[in-house]
Amino acid sequence: MQILVVGGAGTIGRPLCAELAVRHRVMTAGRSGGDVAVDITSADSIEQMYRRVGRIDACICVAASGALDRFAELTEATLLENMRGKLFGQINLVLIGQRYLADNGSFTLTSGIFADEAWPGVTGGAVISGGLHSFVLSAAIELPRGLRINAVSPTMVADSIENFGHLFPGMKSVSMDRLIRAYVDCVEGSGTGGIVKAYG
Repeated sequence: MQILVVGGAGTIGRPLCAELAVRHRVMTAGRSGGDVAVDITSADSIEQMYRRVGRIDACICVAASGALDRFAELTEATLLENMRGKLFGQINLVLIGQRYLADNGSFTLTSGIFADEAWPGVTGGAVISGGLHSFVLSAAIELPRGLRINAVSPTMVADSIENFGHLFPGMKSVSMDRLIRAYVDCVEGSGTGGIVKAYG
């Protein structure tokens, strides 16, 4: 398969690309570096990315993360800004990408544990991940030509505990190996409309 990994240079993207490259042809996209540049907050940039890479069999997004927030100071504008990348950006990867993926191709998006588990300081992240779950469920029955869509919903990755563990004290982590396997299973499997919960 020809697979495009958006965010392939990141913490999850690097080991994911290495695993996929054992069996597939892998291209990466991101704001800085990669085989092609893309800013997923821009629909035009996403369209240009797909035109440059040509026909692909799968698109995986591990690019965007939501910012922390303070509920007492949260505003509509803050929420919308937070949604531009991880929510609307990933949705646009699918809405635009459905015209570029080969028949029976797949999209794999990234949501997160806050869709299911409340935590202080991440209301925006919770809204984004919950919205992505709903989008995946709906898109799975709407996509044409046998196209599939799934989302991987991770908790904090064990590799990130040193840098981010203090922000989420007591949260269980997921091993990188298990998380990578979740993405690979979505691409190499046959399911659609799945929310793969990698929670510890």
